[in-house]
Amino acid sequence: MKKTKEELRELLDETTYQITQMNGTERPFSHEYDQEFGEGVYLDVISGEVLFSSKDKFNAGCGWPSFSKPVEGSSIKELQDNRFGMRRTEVRTESTHLGHVFSDGPRELGGLRYCINGHSLRFVPKEKMEEKGLGAYLSLLD
Repeated sequence: MKKTKEELRELLDETTYQITQMNGTERPFSHEYDQEFGEGVYLDVISGEVLFSSKDKFNAGCGWPSFSKPVEGSSIKELQDNRFGMRRTEVRTESTHLGHVFSDGPRELGGLRYCINGHSLRFVPKEKMEEKGLGAYLSLLD
């Protein structure tokens, strides 16, 4: 069930609200997920939908968690973003601004870099996936 803006304001801290609901961007190198390289999955912090696998995460050196692709079947949408005099592609779900996708990722991984705000995600390590009801996604880590 979709949450109202008022419910989200109560649920989220101010930084997470600004990033996920107001299309904000966290400072580079400021979120722990930038350097998280354990096995697991990354969920939309609001909806709980599985969006990315650790198998598709790489260290881009840009200061934000970076992925070569989203999980197949995710609800990630790509939208034109012309704010701040730039031409970029925003990535988001129905409920959450995630970040942007760029074409400067590793060629051997498809050439894309999904540059995602850590505040938009929740990481679930592989060893906790079953207990969190995410056992069906363990195959993403094979």
